[in-house]
Amino acid sequence: MNFQKNWPMSKLANIRSFSLTLGLGLCLTAGISNNPANATDAASADKPDIKIKSPLIPVNKDFKLANGLRVVLSEDHSVPVVSVAIVYDVGARDEVKKRSGFAHLFEHMMFQGSENVGKMEHFKYIESAGGSLNASTHADFTNYFEKMPSNQLELALWLESDRMRSLKVTPEKFANQLETVKEEKRLRVDNQPYVPASIKLEEMAFDNWSNGHPPIGYFEDLEASSVEDVRKFFDTYYAPNNATMAIVGDFNSDEAARLVEKYFATIPKVILPKRPDLSEPTQTKAKYLRVEDPQAQAPAFWIAWKAPARREKDFYALNLLQTILATGESSRLYQRLVKEDQVALQVDCSYDERRGPSLFETFVVYKPGSTPEKVREVVFQELDKIKTAKVTDVELQKAKNQILRQLFSSNSHSSLQRSLGRAEILAEYTSFFGDPGLVDKDVEAYLNVTTDDIQRVAGKMFNHEGSTTVDVVPAKKKES
Repeated sequence: MNFQKNWPMSKLANIRSFSLTLGLGLCLTAGISNNPANATDAASADKPDIKIKSPLIPVNKDFKLANGLRVVLSEDHSVPVVSVAIVYDVGARDEVKKRSGFAHLFEHMMFQGSENVGKMEHFKYIESAGGSLNASTHADFTNYFEKMPSNQLELALWLESDRMRSLKVTPEKFANQLETVKEEKRLRVDNQPYVPASIKLEEMAFDNWSNGHPPIGYFEDLEASSVEDVRKFFDTYYAPNNATMAIVGDFNSDEAARLVEKYFATIPKVILPKRPDLSEPTQTKAKYLRVEDPQAQAPAFWIAWKAPARREKDFYALNLLQTILATGESSRLYQRLVKEDQVALQVDCSYDERRGPSLFETFVVYKPGSTPEKVREVVFQELDKIKTAKVTDVELQKAKNQILRQLFSSNSHSSLQRSLGRAEILAEYTSFFGDPGLVDKDVEAYLNVTTDDIQRVAGKMFNHEGSTTVDVVPAKKKES
């Protein structure tokens, strides 16, 4: 169980890498070489003929129960495995001031037992049947999943329905999980280098509290909460008409639909609350903060800009631009800062892909002896190059290939080669946008991005007055 935040030291590790799968119909008929000697040939070659089978994830059934639960079924009989993914449309953005961290706390509470399942027995049932499970909390949703042998689908559905219907929230369980979350925050946030500063960055970059507070919440809010608050949160958001379920794998759709009806149809729906206003004003003045970090061994800084929401017009070009700037050692910022000028130890860009306002962040760990002002000047020089001169066709095609490789990786958690990856993609697209087939349109949108689009988006995004900068300096050790 975890809350999702692109923590700086893990961003590069989380970039998905993978091999291409012909089984799903992807065929790259032209390659892109990193060898400069081949750059001219690659640039002059015709664009690669990329053919992708559609639909990427065939849907056998897509229906909604009378209580509002949306269900998407996709059969795949290649291996005897089935995956169930449930997305609840509630995340940190739905919290109210003085009660932050509730979405993540409640993720923990969902494993503390229900009417027919004891505390932590959800794990016991799934793992004893040869399956795996987990959950995660995000700014704009919370998800739960099980991956099972295909003959255990009914068990997974029974377990999910039982806790949706009758989660047991007791003072003892609440107190226990409150301490668990507080300890998690100490280990994963407070005592990790650069992470507290990363939270400060979002708090300052966003003007709207709903967007800027961390999913794990604040100690004072968690400590001030009560078991009644938790029960209210469950009654408000954990209902079938606020959930979407996708099932992918080796099963019969008619039988699966019958099981869904059997276990979920009688769970009552609720009246959902009004969603928070997530609007953000345009930033017209640069923001700056200096943070001392006792865990940091080297100085670093972030530069962030408010960015388009997921699937908005500039979303695809900006994602590709992030890849061009900082994905891999051949990327522009890595080559300039680490290889050529040798002023940085690490450089990364990340794009927090939310449905509401998002952030585009550049993170640099620089060498002691350099100044943050000098290193930032180099960063802006590289950004300005993209504004004034188009990226090459070779660079753009390479970035598109990297995006495609992320989607088709055999070892990626969300790979389309995995039933769980497909189930989560279906659940998310259906929950967020009402259309499980949008993954095909997203791939098409990436392939249609042009070098003009990249230049336009860079010119629109990367200005000084719209930036938020956080300098991180290692705290001086106290003399004993």
